[in-house]
Amino acid sequence: MKNGSKLKNEFKKVFRMVVVTVIIVAVFSLLLGYLLINPKFFDNENHSPKGAVETILEKDGDEYVKIENGIHVATGFVDAPGMQETIQNCTNCHSSKLVIQNRMTKERWKTTIKWMQETQNLWDLGKNEDIIIDYLVTNYPPKEKGRRENLTNIEWYQLKD
Repeated sequence: MKNGSKLKNEFKKVFRMVVVTVIIVAVFSLLLGYLLINPKFFDNENHSPKGAVETILEKDGDEYVKIENGIHVATGFVDAPGMQETIQNCTNCHSSKLVIQNRMTKERWKTTIKWMQETQNLWDLGKNEDIIIDYLVTNYPPKEKGRRENLTNIEWYQLKD
């Protein structure tokens, strides 16, 4: 009986090894199949924010470079000097709409960029910082009016109970 029990335990060990091997082979086969379908998966340009934006912006005849009525279609930014630098450095982390709606002075933009660098892991913008700030201050200056004007010429009516 001891030999039968020992043989049975050995068979279980071999069976487990075969099952684990089959699972590993299946996972690698699926991975290999996926890589054959999508060969650019490990392409560094697709995972690098700056590389991805540059690749998109360099495509000719594409919506990403289309300018209509002085507005960059893909982002909504005004087409002016500094737009490309702003797109490449700002839209990697957040929407262009967030940039456009925050109209600030030069000092406020510098403070905001410094805050993003200290708390949000924004990289050093180097020489692009002044280009971006000049673009934003020129095209999205602070608005004088903070509230809408009072309503006028309205026919008011009484609410009925």
